[in-house]
Amino acid sequence: MQIARVVQSTSHLDYVARVLDSQETAAAPVPADHAFGRFVRSGGAVGIIYNSQLVNPEFGSYGPRLTAPHELNAVFSPDFLNEQGVVISILLLGWTDGKRYRQGVPREVLPVNSPVETLAEEELLQFHREDGGALRLAYFPTIVTHARLFAHPLLGSIIDQLDRLVDESERSRLRILRQTLAWQQTVEGLL
Repeated sequence: MQIARVVQSTSHLDYVARVLDSQETAAAPVPADHAFGRFVRSGGAVGIIYNSQLVNPEFGSYGPRLTAPHELNAVFSPDFLNEQGVVISILLLGWTDGKRYRQGVPREVLPVNSPVETLAEEELLQFHREDGGALRLAYFPTIVTHARLFAHPLLGSIIDQLDRLVDESERSRLRILRQTLAWQQTVEGLL
């Protein structure tokens, strides 16, 4: 399901996308579709939503507005743009060529207006099992480096998502990773 369009990038791995609203699509995404920790894809790139911001240019503008009520704008002002919205930050973690998933830095840049779609659970699991092998989180250092303050909650969210999709032996590996993250957070809090 398409939830957004790429509007800019802040680096080769860090993109900003504007969530679609009811004027852009018949079925606007609900907040759960663009929630923190949601895996997405744009073109062949696979990423994760790690931040969001509300955009409201009208805030602080106390002057009168010469527009009709919102529901009448489509009739009386069809060119009216809804400038309020939600933008999401997406950290790219890998890519797919349509056959296989790879974790790492995608080589290609996403163009402006690239559609952003949610990743289905089957695709999420394939992305974490490169070539059908064992569970893999090779992007761990990328998240720690680029997501900064959101790194620990983001990794916790990933562990929660994968925990529902894997067998017991892999769950035990995820538990160890969760304990390690908790220990790191505790130690970082003491410094």
